[in-house]
Amino acid sequence: MTYKKAISGELSDTAEDGAGILCIRGPRTDRGWNGIRYKTGMSANNVGARRLSMNMAIVPPGAVAYAHSHIDFEVMLYILEGRVRHEYGMDLEKVMDNQAGDFIFIKPGIPHEVINLSDTQPVVAVVARSDASEWENIEDYPSKRRPA
Repeated sequence: MTYKKAISGELSDTAEDGAGILCIRGPRTDRGWNGIRYKTGMSANNVGARRLSMNMAIVPPGAVAYAHSHIDFEVMLYILEGRVRHEYGMDLEKVMDNQAGDFIFIKPGIPHEVINLSDTQPVVAVVARSDASEWENIEDYPSKRRPA
């Protein structure tokens, strides 16, 4: 059976309902935001989650996810492939480089910019958020890299 939840009059049918355990099989890359591509994940929209969302993010070679902050929710990432730099802090003055095998935790409200350190390889990460809406509580933050 497929899980169906009303979303503005539309029905979502991306998740298989196993009567208490839901599954998304073979998720497709279906969303782009701020230089990042996302595979269909789980959220309030398709599995009825109330406090969590999770998906897979792909930062293309050489791409930058311009500075932003997460309002009132936590983010955890696990890097599956690639090397990424987070520039973060009020002036994006702090730097942390991460690579495949690293776990990352981003506290709510911390401004950060994400940079793929390779011009040839994507960064692939599993991303979990303590916000079931996934996309609604993210704010842009000033960045010298952001196009005018």
